[in-house]
Amino acid sequence: GWVAAQMDLAGPGVGVGFIAWSLSDAALEAALVRAPVAVMLSFGDPAPFAARIREAGAALMVQVQDMGQARAALAAGADLLVAQGSEAGGHGATRATVTLVPEVVDLAGPVPVLAAGGIADGRGLAAALMLGAAGALVGTRFWAAEEALVADGLVRAAIAADGDATRRSGVPDAARGLDWPQGFSIRTLRSAFLDRWAGREAELRRDPAARAGWSRAMEAGDARAATPVAGEAVGLIRDRPRAAEIVARIAAEAERALARGAAMVEAPLDREEHRCSDAS
Repeated sequence: GWVAAQMDLAGPGVGVGFIAWSLSDAALEAALVRAPVAVMLSFGDPAPFAARIREAGAALMVQVQDMGQARAALAAGADLLVAQGSEAGGHGATRATVTLVPEVVDLAGPVPVLAAGGIADGRGLAAALMLGAAGALVGTRFWAAEEALVADGLVRAAIAADGDATRRSGVPDAARGLDWPQGFSIRTLRSAFLDRWAGREAELRRDPAARAGWSRAMEAGDARAATPVAGEAVGLIRDRPRAAEIVARIAAEAERALARGAAMVEAPLDREEHRCSDAS
């Protein structure tokens, strides 16, 4: 199947992610027999799959969007949590990254937490670390990487957009005929197609011609007739480098941001020490 083919293509030492509410036993087993280092579950109850994942020797990562999900993930034995804020591209919920991450960190105790949603550069990574996260899970920035299997027209639209140009809706799911659980919507770039069908998702599901047109537009990279998947961090993206360069940039910028922050703390302390010395 597709999962097996992709993992074989990637080779050893990789992880794999699944949408929990639609995960089949066959797809999970196809991944586990290839010994992934980690399996990430998102958007659904991890409990039915947790034991098999851990017995296979893979780390269990669970992405959560609220505190109830975080508690359920910890109860299922998650080795790592991903706290995803609503700024994220693709599917998500309503909590904001800057408040969700530290609350999940406090709950998780020794279990490490990654921050997700709205992070596309080193400044975002530095902020996540200050919120108590062990790191960040970055999506939209790599969606605009040279290696990403995304139509050029969709990437060009994302690079030209700012963060105000994204919307959460159920339109892409209606176009694909997918019935996502209540509480999850999908963030994409705003487009003529989205504007036309927002609030009319039920009607869209009954319009095969419109749905077929959306599929053709996504494949062809026609951003006006499609719904390019991107988060609010799209406004921070202005190019399409290779993934390795993105990683290096984020790391270097995070180091600079953290150094600036440390300097801002040290400078007032130095002035206070100087005043104390003068007084003595």
